[in-house]
Parts: sequence; C-alpha cells; structure tokens
Amino acid sequence: QVQLVESGGGLVQAGGSLRLSCTASGRTFSRYFVGWFRQAPGKEREFVTAISWFVSRTYYVDSVKGRFTISRDNAKNTVYLQMNNLKPEDTAVYYCAAGVNIETLDRGYEYDYWGQGTQVTVST
Repeated sequence: QVQLVESGGGLVQAGGSLRLSCTASGRTFSRYFVGWFRQAPGKEREFVTAISWFVSRTYYVDSVKGRFTISRDNAKNTVYLQMNNLKPEDTAVYYCAAGVNIETLDRGYEYDYWGQGTQVTVST
C-alpha cells in the first residue's frame, strides 16, 4: 500500500549534477530495501543503487561508483540519489522501487512498489 513519487530529473550538461528524490506515501520505508533503476530508450532496465532502510547499508553498480550517492531522510520518508559528474550514458528514465523480501538487489521483479519515473538527460 505504498505509492512512490520521484522528482528532480531534468537536462544537464556532461560533468554536471542532479539530485533525485523518492518520497513514499501510505507507509514509511522502515524495514524496506529501496533501490534506483534506470532504463534508456531501446535498452533493458538496469540496476543503479539500493539502500537497506533498517541499517543504512548501500550498494552500487560499478558504472556509478564514486559518482552517485544514495541516502535517506527518515523524517521526510525520502530517499535521495545524488548524481555527480554525469555522463551522456547516464541518460535514462530513473525509477525508484521498494520491497521487503529482496534476495538479489538488481532483480527488479523482486521489488513490490515502483514510482512513475523521472527523466534524466545528459548532453555532450
């Protein structure tokens, strides 16, 4: 019974930064895994990063390590994705997802709730 809303996408030049937000309504993120996925036009959905809400442990795909940071704000029931040094290959629709019983973090079908997505476009 959770609805997720993403915001913060937009158009940015290569090397620039954006911060995405994922806010939950209906229920807090306690005990959840929260992840970010992205999907570029004509390509399959790709895992980006995830955080375990209960212990604040984080996980990143190799292509974004050192550039992206996932974090949480308990009071606002919000997860953030800070994206620095953006590259054209980061261009995609970014989706926030949440789930409780996650065996493998990069398997999208294991997540229970999904946001509508927010577009990130990085120009050369």
